Amino acid sequence: MEKLIIGSRGSKLALKYAEIAKKAFLEELDIEIEIKKITTEGDLVLDRRTSEIGGKGEFIKNIEKELLNKNIDVAVHSLKDVPSIKTKGLKIDCFLKRNDPQEVLINKENLKLDKIKKNSVVGTSSLRREFQLKHLRPDLNFKLIRGNIDTRIKKLDEDQYDSIILAKAGLLSLSIENRISEVFECEKIVPPAGQGTIVLQSREDDDKINSVLSKINHFETSIEAKVERKILSVLEGDCSTAAGIYANIKGKNVKIIAELFSDSGDKKFTYKDECKIEDALKIAEKAGNDLKKQFEMAK
Repeated sequence: MEKLIIGSRGSKLALKYAEIAKKAFLEELDIEIEIKKITTEGDLVLDRRTSEIGGKGEFIKNIEKELLNKNIDVAVHSLKDVPSIKTKGLKIDCFLKRNDPQEVLINKENLKLDKIKKNSVVGTSSLRREFQLKHLRPDLNFKLIRGNIDTRIKKLDEDQYDSIILAKAGLLSLSIENRISEVFECEKIVPPAGQGTIVLQSREDDDKINSVLSKINHFETSIEAKVERKILSVLEGDCSTAAGIYANIKGKNVKIIAELFSDSGDKKFTYKDECKIEDALKIAEKAGNDLKKQFEMAK
């Protein structure tokens, strides 16, 4: 292998993640590494929810095509953009050390959620975030916001919104955490499965690349990611599923918290547990089934 080509979305944050992946590869390989920018459908359609344009798979489909066609050797994704259904011929088995998975609130007055004025307009593209905040502040109004982090903050600064809610990991990666007004504990606002995690995708039959990926995989992050995605797959989840799922390794145990909302968002179903690492996937399946049962019984 004379050269390695990494495929990535073209946003500032995606390219930052690609650079992190490149650095991890360079610790194992002494070769030229190129980052190839790939435009995705999710980057082009910004006036609708992701669930209305085909789900979160729209952020990775074009990159996966390039990988299957051998135009790139590895794909870099933010794990929360990757659907729980596996793409034939490709594998997701390498997770880089997780960044902070928490959610944050941003507004120009630097106010916390309980201090922002009544009937404020909050920008989000996520039904999960909308429902979670409504349970904490039923008076708030929500308005769709799409685009990369810079675009969303610009819209906030132009007074199109009173506040926005984003993932802390993205702000940390772009060194703009000074804009954060409030950080939410994961138990208060449960993040989506995979938040804060960079995943590297490869072809199943590419033994050389897969051998390197096994060396740069971060064990604890991989366990947390697989537990969260297992729950999501049991829920048959995608962007249209308003679910928060978070697994956190503490010593030899994994703490799991997951919540699922009714279609209208007025009901919230919760599952919490703690188990040994070796039992985590079994408990994850139990968590998903328990939430589904609660959801069905409430209909």
